[in-house]
Amino acid sequence: MAEVRKVLLLGFGNPARADDGLGPAVAERIEKLNLPGVTVDSDYQLTVEDSAAVAENDIVIFADASVNCAEPFTFEPLLAANTAGSFSSHSVEPAEVMALAGNLFKSKARAFILGIRGYKFDEFDAPLTEKAGKNLEKAIVFLEDLLKTKKF
Repeated sequence: MAEVRKVLLLGFGNPARADDGLGPAVAERIEKLNLPGVTVDSDYQLTVEDSAAVAENDIVIFADASVNCAEPFTFEPLLAANTAGSFSSHSVEPAEVMALAGNLFKSKARAFILGIRGYKFDEFDAPLTEKAGKNLEKAIVFLEDLLKTKKF
């Protein structure tokens, strides 16, 4: 197993749509920890440009809300998927970001997806639900330990 020096956490989702904001909430919380070797970024959605950032890291963690993962969260390896032509320049899936990083920048980064169980996604200007907030706290504890030890 190669030594992990640089980790990128990409939290994505819309914080104005209740539990859809779980990804950015993770990013915000982890960024405040200022962990060595960990870069944090957050946005409404992933873009083609994220592949360049991926290529500069050993490990990439995509954090997002999930409508159907196990409670409180799941953490799974993510494989690159070449699905040329299936995305626009405005929205790209995590597997596509990894494929672009490999194809364009010869990235060897390993990727994981952190899916945090959410429950309400259809209300605008709504905060996280109480249950999603509890799931977020459990995911933060897990992720903080993982990022401090870098045992992937």
